[in-house]
Amino acid sequence: MRRRLVVLAGLLVMGLGLAFVAYRWLLPRFSDTRSNSNPVIYRWFNDPSSRAGLTTTMNRMTCPDAPFSLPSDGLIGLLWSDPAAPYTILSQHSGLDVFGDGEPGTVPVYAAYDGLLTRRSDWLSSVIIKHEDPLQAGRTIWTYYTHMAPRDGSRSFIVPDFPAGTVDVPVKRGDLLGYQGEYAGAGVPIGMHLHFSIVTTADDGSFKNEAVLGNTLDPSPYFGMPLNMAAGWPERPIQCSET
Repeated sequence: MRRRLVVLAGLLVMGLGLAFVAYRWLLPRFSDTRSNSNPVIYRWFNDPSSRAGLTTTMNRMTCPDAPFSLPSDGLIGLLWSDPAAPYTILSQHSGLDVFGDGEPGTVPVYAAYDGLLTRRSDWLSSVIIKHEDPLQAGRTIWTYYTHMAPRDGSRSFIVPDFPAGTVDVPVKRGDLLGYQGEYAGAGVPIGMHLHFSIVTTADDGSFKNEAVLGNTLDPSPYFGMPLNMAAGWPERPIQCSET
């Protein structure tokens, strides 16, 4: 009897483990944001006539008392700590996804704040900018921008000023970095957009892995907008917070 209970307990643990793996890894890979639990993104892709009413346009201006300007115009669809697919409650979104209205390679992406831009030699669609944190003196943060390439990865939509291998080139808030694309590497494309995140600094002075939520910061105070999904579901288009 005891042996049977041990076997059953082992099978139960194994089953729970397999269920966790399926939920944690398989679901995000076979989900498509355009047809899942985020109704505002579903509407964006399936009812283009609604896009004007969902678009946040800042014209490179900032909200009152906020240092960052929005890096691209469009639907701020996925928010920070968002669990909507292709993310999950166990692997939440680490930044913002801004879905632009236009063809890949036509919707501009701008620097959110002054800093030093780096583009690693193997980065096709991404750049990262190092900043002195305007909200916490003495701290270094980074802003990360990605998906600036076509879905097939045949070329980059990053402007020629920042070729692969660029290190610590000064940029100003509002400088053109590139254009929104659909490139997702080995991941599942979820439509043309810019992924943006605010990344913290490791002990050695480098930037941490931006894909991990715990390595990133809530962008809400930097933009003066409600951008933390854990704080509630904001109306779209997202506007400056009331002061």
